[in-house]
Amino acid sequence: MKIFRFLAILFAALPAAAQNHYYTTTFPATENPICQNAGGGCVWTNGGKTGIDWGDVQTKLNLAFGASEPSQYGDPSAALTGTWTGDQTAQATVFVGSTPTNCCHEVELRLRMTISSHLATGYEIICSVVPSSPYFQIVRWNGALGDFTYVNTTGNGYCAKGDVLKATISGSTITVFKNGAQVLQGTDGTFSTGSPGLGFYDNTDGNWSDFGFSNYTAWDSSYTGQQPAAPTKLTGTVVQK
Repeated sequence: MKIFRFLAILFAALPAAAQNHYYTTTFPATENPICQNAGGGCVWTNGGKTGIDWGDVQTKLNLAFGASEPSQYGDPSAALTGTWTGDQTAQATVFVGSTPTNCCHEVELRLRMTISSHLATGYEIICSVVPSSPYFQIVRWNGALGDFTYVNTTGNGYCAKGDVLKATISGSTITVFKNGAQVLQGTDGTFSTGSPGLGFYDNTDGNWSDFGFSNYTAWDSSYTGQQPAAPTKLTGTVVQK
């Protein structure tokens, strides 16, 4: 019994991203950069701390948002650790406190993301949080800072407080949903491996905590547990410190 108990405790201490190819969080702690330590190691890899050329993601109670943006294309970024299959889903609820009026402010999901020193590859799924500048975009990050390729884009729609942004990648097909309805799709097979993640962009005032994600969930094709229900717009109030 002691052996089984020890194994149960050891398994529970492993980073959630590495256990069942599923990770979910409401960002309960204040961290800069985001870590969410599990069993002695961070669950997240950050664009500044590890990638150097990009910004980090930070958190406070029930909110993840950008910490810094060292250059025009240095979006605050974080990718989950652990081993993930290529077919992945990421989903998050959008928070907007003070609605921006000028372009550009973005919440971003990431798929098949890899961050290392001076290198970031994978797919970025973008939703504007500026009503007067609506767009969704799928972008491929090719590696170096500022080296990216548009996969597909639309000027129809933006994300407001309570909206649920979801993105999936299956093979080479990337599909974007807002509140359960498909809003964009694109095809690109350049990268087949990497992790789900998240990011943000603000090229105007740097008031990062004005918008972000109030929760985040990711899973891949090997996860056999119960997946989140089809999302609808939420109406709760984010609690902040």
